[in-house]
Amino acid sequence: MAKRQSLKDLQVRLAERLTAAKSEAVTASWLAVETGGHRFLVPLVQSGEIFSWANLQAVPYTKPWYVGVASLRGGLHGVVDLGQLSGAVAAGPDARVSDRVTSESRLVSLHAALGVNAVLWIDRLLGLRNPAMFERLAESLPNAPAWFARRLIDGEGRSWQELNLQALAGDTEFLSIAA
Repeated sequence: MAKRQSLKDLQVRLAERLTAAKSEAVTASWLAVETGGHRFLVPLVQSGEIFSWANLQAVPYTKPWYVGVASLRGGLHGVVDLGQLSGAVAAGPDARVSDRVTSESRLVSLHAALGVNAVLWIDRLLGLRNPAMFERLAESLPNAPAWFARRLIDGEGRSWQELNLQALAGDTEFLSIAA
């Protein structure tokens, strides 16, 4: 009988601890990244894996922001320069990928449910963010692409651009890579 009681007590304690943990936990909503000196918020529910920089094969006759194709975990993914695509980095005729790649460069994949085998090349990861870290909304940028969601201001006054990867995956400009 004592064993049954102690098992029941254990179950009650575990249930109480789980309830307390759920109420105290603040869940992250975004992966914070930086590219071209601009800060972006990538929704965790719309993103996939994060990869280290991989060797890629250039693809001729494509738009400047389409950097090439990389083999990641056995699958081919189009590598998109988020800096150039968003306008944070100017594309020049002499711009070379190798000049911008650093040890902090990463590839962030779009979620498989979006149906696009693509990764976003970013300059560096800045960690996870949740809504409580931001104080207010900022005005949207003029002529911003449709896949730019809200602009947020954090507690230190820095501006962050939230991305909508689902809108990006359906954007005709993004889907047509031919130059």
